[in-house]
Formats: sequence, structure tokens, C-alpha cells
Amino acid sequence: MSNHPTQHEHKVHKKAAAHHRKAAHHFEMASKHQLMAAKADEIDDETVAAHHGYLSYGHQIQAIHYAELAAVEDESVDGND
Repeated sequence: MSNHPTQHEHKVHKKAAAHHRKAAHHFEMASKHQLMAAKADEIDDETVAAHHGYLSYGHQIQAIHYAELAAVEDESVDGND
């Protein structure tokens, strides 16, 4: 890629950046729910542990989805070189 991205490339990278941020948010939420599940497991609360594990898994799926969207956006610009 050149040192001076085109207007189109800039828009694509801004879109990719938004996807990266959404992925980061969901990874962070997945981590928080895993920690809550761990705390629940420490006190033998299987119901709460399972609930937070389930929520964490959902966030993980969303995080991976957004990370893949970001990669596709970035590749669409890099592939034009």
C-alpha cells in the first residue's frame, strides 16, 4: 500500500477499525463473564457458572465474527496492491 491511501482505502480502513473495536468489546465481555463463571465455580454455584459461561461463549462468537469482518475489510484493500 502506498504512503498516501486513497479516499476509498481510508473508508475501508475506518470500517475495519470499527470492526476491530467491536471485536475487542466482545472479547472483553467474554473475559469478564469467564471470570464471573470462575468465581461462581469457586463457591460451587453451578447455575451461575453455567450462565456466565454461556454468555461468555456468545460474546466470543460475536468477537470472532467482528475480527473476521475486519480482516476481510483490510484484505480487500491490501489485495488491490
